Amino acid sequence: MSEKYKVRSATFFHSRFTSVISIALVLFLLGLIALMGLLGNKLSVYVKENITFSIVLKDNLREADIKKIQKNLDGLPFIKSTEYISKEQAVKELEEELGENPETFLGFNPLKASIEVHLRSDYANPDSLPKIEQAIKQYTTVSDLLYRKDMMEMVHHNMQRIGIVLFVLAAMLMAISFVLIGNTIRLLIYSKRFLIHTMKLVGATPGFIRRPFIYYNMVSGIVAAFLAIGMLSGFLYYLQAELTGFIQILDLPTLCMVYAIVLILGILLTVVATIVSVNKYLRMNVNRLYYI
Repeated sequence: MSEKYKVRSATFFHSRFTSVISIALVLFLLGLIALMGLLGNKLSVYVKENITFSIVLKDNLREADIKKIQKNLDGLPFIKSTEYISKEQAVKELEEELGENPETFLGFNPLKASIEVHLRSDYANPDSLPKIEQAIKQYTTVSDLLYRKDMMEMVHHNMQRIGIVLFVLAAMLMAISFVLIGNTIRLLIYSKRFLIHTMKLVGATPGFIRRPFIYYNMVSGIVAAFLAIGMLSGFLYYLQAELTGFIQILDLPTLCMVYAIVLILGILLTVVATIVSVNKYLRMNVNRLYYI
C-alpha cells in the first residue's frame, strides 16, 4: 500500500512540476512582450525628447534679453527644456568635432549664439512641427530655426511601426499562451474525469466541482508566475550588464508593472483554462469518457 502511495505521490509531483514549468515558460514570454511594449513606449519618449533643434539668435543681444527669451521659451507647453549656447561655446564644440579652430584661419568667429531646445514627446511629431516653428519665429530676436525634420519624421514613423508589430505579437502570443496553458491543464484534469462524473452522480453542483480544480491550478499559476518573474529578473540583469545605459530607460514602476502583469496573467489564464476544461467534462456523456 505504501509503495502505491509513493508511486502516486511521485506521479502527482511530476505532473504538477511539469505543468508549473510549462506555464512559467509561457508567462516568461508574455512578460517579455509586456516589457517590450512598455519599454517601447518609454524608448519612444526618450528618443523624441533627445532630438534637439537650434534657435539661432541675432547678434549683439544683451545677456538679459537672452535670459528673458529662454525663460519665455521654457514656459511654452511644447518645450521640455532649453540650453543657451554662446558663440564661444559653439566655437569650442566645433573645434572638438573638426580638430581645428575656425577663428585661426578666418580671423573671426563665424558662429552665432543659439538656444538648444528639447521638445516634449507629445509634440515631437511632423504634425506639430509647423505650429512650433511658427510660434518660435514670432520672436524678433530669432535669426533662424535649425532642425532635422527628416529625422523627426523617421523616428515618428518607425515608432508607430514598432507599436503595431508589438501589438500584433502580443495578441498572437496571448492566443497561443491560452491554448498551451489550456492543453496543460486539460491533461491534468483528464485523469480526474471519472471523479467529476462521480461527483455529478452524488448531486454535487457544477460550482462545487469546479472549486477545488480552480484553487489547485490557481496555486500552480501563482507559483509559475513567480518563476517567470525570476527568469525575467535574470534576463534583465544580464541585459543591463551587456547594454550600458539600459537602466536609464527601465525604471522601478515599469518593472513592477511588468511583474504585476505576469502575476495577473498567471492567475487569470489558469483560472479561465480550468473552468473551460472542467466544463467540458461536466457536459460530457459518461459513455464518451471511455473513448477520449
